[in-house]
Amino acid sequence: MELGIYSFGDLTGDTSPKAVGRRLDALVRQAEAADAAGLDVFALGEHHRSDFAVSAPEVVLAAVAARTSQLRLTTSVTVLSTIDPVRVMEQFGTLDQLSHGRAEITAGRGAFPESYPLFGYNMQDYDQLFEEKLGLLIQLRDDPDAPWQGRFRTPLDGMHIGPRPVQERMPIWIGVGGTPQSAVRAGGLGQPMFLALFTGAQQGVRLVELYRRAGQAAGHDAATLRLATGGHMFVGRTSQSAQDEFYPYYASYMSLHPSFRGGMPRRVFDQWVQAGLLVGSPQQVIDGILQHRELLGADRFVAQFDVGMPESAADTSLEFYLTEVLPAIKAETSADHTTSNATA
Repeated sequence: MELGIYSFGDLTGDTSPKAVGRRLDALVRQAEAADAAGLDVFALGEHHRSDFAVSAPEVVLAAVAARTSQLRLTTSVTVLSTIDPVRVMEQFGTLDQLSHGRAEITAGRGAFPESYPLFGYNMQDYDQLFEEKLGLLIQLRDDPDAPWQGRFRTPLDGMHIGPRPVQERMPIWIGVGGTPQSAVRAGGLGQPMFLALFTGAQQGVRLVELYRRAGQAAGHDAATLRLATGGHMFVGRTSQSAQDEFYPYYASYMSLHPSFRGGMPRRVFDQWVQAGLLVGSPQQVIDGILQHRELLGADRFVAQFDVGMPESAADTSLEFYLTEVLPAIKAETSADHTTSNATA
C-alpha cells in the first residue's frame, strides 16, 4: 500500500509575505524528510486566498522535485474547472521532466469557490466546466495531436503542446469529495479515483461501489481502477494527548466550513474521532488506514498532515507518521501482497 501526505499550505494567523515564505520553505523541508523516510507520495492543493500559501502547487512541486528522488508528486487537487487544461498539461509535462517521471495530476472541482470569479468563470457552469476540461486534459495526455472543440475555450487543431511527460501515460486521478455522480464519472472514464474521507472508511463504501461498477460497465480493466483515499490526520504519542493537542487547531480550522462558523464543538470533534477521523496514537492511525484498505480496497492513502496547526506540531505528527505508521503499514501490506501471490 502506498502512503503519502498532502497540504494546502494553510497559514495560522500570520499572513505576511515573510510568513508565506517560511511556510513554503517548511513544506519543501517536510517533503525532503518524507522522501528520506521512504514515503511514496507528496501532494499539494491550491487555494486563492490570503490564509493559504499555495496557489500554484506545480511551482512548489518543482522545488520539491529538485530536493527529492523517490516521491510521487501530485496535486490535491488541481482546480481544473478554472484553469486551461493545455496549461495544466504543459506545467505537469515540465514537472515530469524535472522529476524524471514522478509527476501526477489529481483533478477536481474544488471545495471553495474563490477561483471562479478570480479567473473569470461562472459558478453556474460548475459541472459543465469540469466535465469538458477533464475530457480535454485526458485527450491531451493520450492523443495530443487530435483536433478538439468545446464550449469554454478556442478549438485546438495541430498546435504544439509541450514538453511531453517522461511517462508514457502520466497518471490523472479524479478527486471526489462525496458526490455519487463524480464517482460514476471517474469509473466511466477508467481513471484512478482519489476519495476524500474525513471520518471512517465506511463513509466511502457506496461511492467506491459506484466507481468500480461504472468502470466495469464501461469495459475498463479492473487493474486500472486504482483507488486512493485520504483525509485529515494527527498522530500523537497517545490517543488522549493527540486529541487534546489537535482539537483547538482543528476547531479553528473547521470554522472555515459553513457548518462550523463559530468553531467545531468538542463533542462534535469527539464524535468524528469515534467515526474514524484519524487523530490518535500511532496504532490507532495504523488501524484506521488499514481499514481503508480492507473495507474499500484502497491501494494508496494520503493524509493532510498539517491541518491548521503550527509548524512544530505538524513536524511532531509527521515524525510519528514516518517512523511508526509508515513502517507498520508497509510491513502489513507487503505481507498481504506476498500471501496473495503465494496463494495464486
